[in-house]
Amino acid sequence: MKLNYPVKSVFSACIAYAIGIGYTTEVQAQTAKVIKVKTDHSIAKVQPNMWGVFFEDINFGADGGIYAELIKNRSFEFAKPLMGWTIQRKKQQEGEILVVNRKEVNTANPRYLQVKKQTDDFELVNEGFKGIGVKKGLRYDFSLMYRQSTPGVKLVLLLKDANNKIIGQGSLTPDQTGSDWKKQSASFTATETDPKAKFSILFQGNGNIDLDMISLFPGDTWKNRPQGLRADMVQLLADMKPGFVRFPGGCIVEGTDLANRYQWKKTIGPIENRQLIINRWNTEFANRSAPDYYQSFGLGFFEYFQLAEDIGSDALPILNCGMACQFNSAEVASLDELDPYVQDALDLIEFANGDVTTKWGKMRADLGHPKPFNLKMMGVGNENWGPQYLERLAIFTKAIKAKYPDFKLINSSGTDPEGDRFNLLNTTLRSNNADFIDEHYYRSADWFLKNAGRYDNYPRNGSKVFVGEYAVHADNSIVGSNRNNWQSALASASLMTGLERNADVVQMASYAPLFANIDAWQWAPDMIWVDNLKSYGTPDYYVQKQFSMNKGTDVVAITLDEKNIIGQDGLYASAVTDQAKKELIIKISNNSDQSQNIDFDLEGKIKLKNKATNEEIANNNLKQVNSFENPEAVSPKKSTINLKGKKLNIALKPYSFNVIKIPFNQ
Repeated sequence: MKLNYPVKSVFSACIAYAIGIGYTTEVQAQTAKVIKVKTDHSIAKVQPNMWGVFFEDINFGADGGIYAELIKNRSFEFAKPLMGWTIQRKKQQEGEILVVNRKEVNTANPRYLQVKKQTDDFELVNEGFKGIGVKKGLRYDFSLMYRQSTPGVKLVLLLKDANNKIIGQGSLTPDQTGSDWKKQSASFTATETDPKAKFSILFQGNGNIDLDMISLFPGDTWKNRPQGLRADMVQLLADMKPGFVRFPGGCIVEGTDLANRYQWKKTIGPIENRQLIINRWNTEFANRSAPDYYQSFGLGFFEYFQLAEDIGSDALPILNCGMACQFNSAEVASLDELDPYVQDALDLIEFANGDVTTKWGKMRADLGHPKPFNLKMMGVGNENWGPQYLERLAIFTKAIKAKYPDFKLINSSGTDPEGDRFNLLNTTLRSNNADFIDEHYYRSADWFLKNAGRYDNYPRNGSKVFVGEYAVHADNSIVGSNRNNWQSALASASLMTGLERNADVVQMASYAPLFANIDAWQWAPDMIWVDNLKSYGTPDYYVQKQFSMNKGTDVVAITLDEKNIIGQDGLYASAVTDQAKKELIIKISNNSDQSQNIDFDLEGKIKLKNKATNEEIANNNLKQVNSFENPEAVSPKKSTINLKGKKLNIALKPYSFNVIKIPFNQ
């Protein structure tokens, strides 16, 4: 993810003309454009994992997002130990509540809360992540770690709405004693729905007790896993059937400095042993500062692998290459101190794939997954550039390929799709026969439209392209979720036809970023927007889903006047066959403000059936967005089309993207 990028508004002059325009009569009078499709001539194979998703913990995507924990700062490890918490009591008793640091004893989770309850009842209140989303009738699971010498304190567990009305109540009486930490849990049911509730613990009785890892989860997590993921957000991903999940970033892999980098070994095992760090997006943008943004790593590498497996995707982890973010500190590990970074990469492959008799394979098995995850690929670095990257990459590549010669490595081409940095990396990496070169672009709609033919003349042999991060960025006057408008999604769809046409060059691609909390975002646009209770897919989500669900197996030629369709009269197109489903799939976008009459000439020996379906996304308003109130304002609508032999006629609406599927008999 790049911190600075050019943006440019396009189409603005067309919007007023497009809205409400009448075009039916004009369509009938048009001379149809003839588009030829060679249905039985495969020109490239489509990889089964071509269209994937990219997760980075930005915009409160993990804590406060897909990781379903409802308590913020549950172990008091934020820079301000009581951030997110307030203490409500009639009269303050000095020393009644203390934050104690045991750093020498427990470096991963040093702080805990010491409570000396002797007099009046008091409450410890947590605000959650911009509030706590509560659903009527849903079970909530509370847990905590504690230690006490003698029992004496009772905890009353309360969910309260904005007016302090109790909308859920339970209780827990810690009953074990001793010097060791114990874990205890309780569940209760909410009586009302509220997206902005808060959680409180009312302390009753008298006694001394230490508390840590205070946690609250909804009872409807994905696959009902304890302390798991938010089901509605995972379901949106599962519905896409993505070919891969790229994680955990993104810039958080690099960190603002190396101390703040992502270290996967600190994200597995018992959650109380996972060392929290500040999220590098915490204060990255002054206008969207989020001082309460940390990474608890409740969503760690084991959970990422598990998520990918759940939704039928390949895992694609990205690891730090000994370089911090070059936009921040540009700190690097010296070459003679790179061994621990390389070892992390080797150990991750063993963790994912190793036999249970190996050190890290046993760790995976101990976490409940003796079967290997079948990891096939890994990224070395994220958006790193310059000779300093190339020399570190060479060390990683030599070590990994020596032990795992068939393992695929993703190499960075920097932050931009052109310029001196890109040219140095692209040239050098190709000469080194890199497996994959990772290209990123955050650009205007106009750039996307002009680059639909970008890969038509790329080398067909040698290094393949992975478009690891891309998104259309609208004019800066458009902010937040409004940036995910139809103009941006349509331009993405148009470029994606060029990626698909060149599937022998571009073998994987993923939009970025994935999630954003409507009340706590740093970066926009984003594919899926959420609040504390709901989530919705943007127009970009539906475009991505259409490609992922209709990727096919073989690219076939589709041309207008014997040329690739890369913007002639605003048209962009690609075509594939799916040899398993027995379908010809044509994807075509119309970026003009006029309907266009198209005659498809379907050449070849394939026996096409006489009915086709068209899944059309269209809207005359290029600024149209989806929302919580209208989540499918821009989404596919299905219709049936009749074929006449090997001819198919269709009128493409203005500003439309169409996926036409024609069944066939071999």
